[in-house]
Amino acid sequence: MKDLKSQASKNTTPGKGGLTPEIQSRIGHQLRAMYDDVVRQGVPDRFAELIKKLDAPGATPQVQNDGGTNDNHGRD
Repeated sequence: MKDLKSQASKNTTPGKGGLTPEIQSRIGHQLRAMYDDVVRQGVPDRFAELIKKLDAPGATPQVQNDGGTNDNHGRD
């Protein structure tokens, strides 16, 4: 009888972050499943094309200045 109580308390005792090991395990499985799904989707064609352009010899990245607060107005 004591063994059952000790096992039950181990499964319901919150671990780090206040989550039980069972909940942590479920979250881990769900995150792995989501990650695997994203990996299976692959890289969209527009990203693959952009990567090809950036990897091409002589490619120079073009940065657009939208006039935001990071503009140093020609000062270094």
